[in-house]
Amino acid sequence: MGRLQFGRTVLQQLTKVSSSATRLGSGHAELPWTSIARGIRYRKQLECILTTDISKLGKAGETVKVAPGYFRNHLMPKLLAVPNRDHYAYLIREQQKLYQHHEKEEKAEVVQKTGEEEMEEYKSAARRLDRGLLGLRRIVLNYGKELRFPITKEEVLAEVQRQLGVILEEENLVMPSNITMCGRYEIPLRLPKSLPLPGGKPQISLKVKVQRN
Repeated sequence: MGRLQFGRTVLQQLTKVSSSATRLGSGHAELPWTSIARGIRYRKQLECILTTDISKLGKAGETVKVAPGYFRNHLMPKLLAVPNRDHYAYLIREQQKLYQHHEKEEKAEVVQKTGEEEMEEYKSAARRLDRGLLGLRRIVLNYGKELRFPITKEEVLAEVQRQLGVILEEENLVMPSNITMCGRYEIPLRLPKSLPLPGGKPQISLKVKVQRN
């Protein structure tokens, strides 16, 4: 989960480099890695740097080889990887050092907690889940409401940790299908019965708002 947040931090820095953006004939700004990707359509393999852990492909910060179409149509639009260029590699290395430093600090601060302290943390997490609103922005098709890439359960879990500071397991989220349209959603949560819910509610839901990017 932390890797995903680390990857987003890298990309936030990349998108701030407005001077690197070029103008197309249509008048729209194009990000630097987009123009690079357009030039590698006919290569058999493309080297890219992952910004998050991807199963069967690699871990965040690793350089891997993928098909240009896979990078152009899947990894790049979802900001899961950037081209293997010196500027991007330097930023990712620096961010990775920062992430590892914070990870070591967090491990050093871990102490044994009592049952009462753990229960208070659970209650606090349940309140954040009940009151919070998860905001997601995604690319849509033809300026409509249909998302170009559906939002999966794994993405929702990662955003819950990033935005609300709560770590959930897959079985805690009752989400039988992906989110494919913009709008507001309430996703039921399946939490342990021993955990007292806010206001004595029998069940709480995760509120999600999906907007066009």
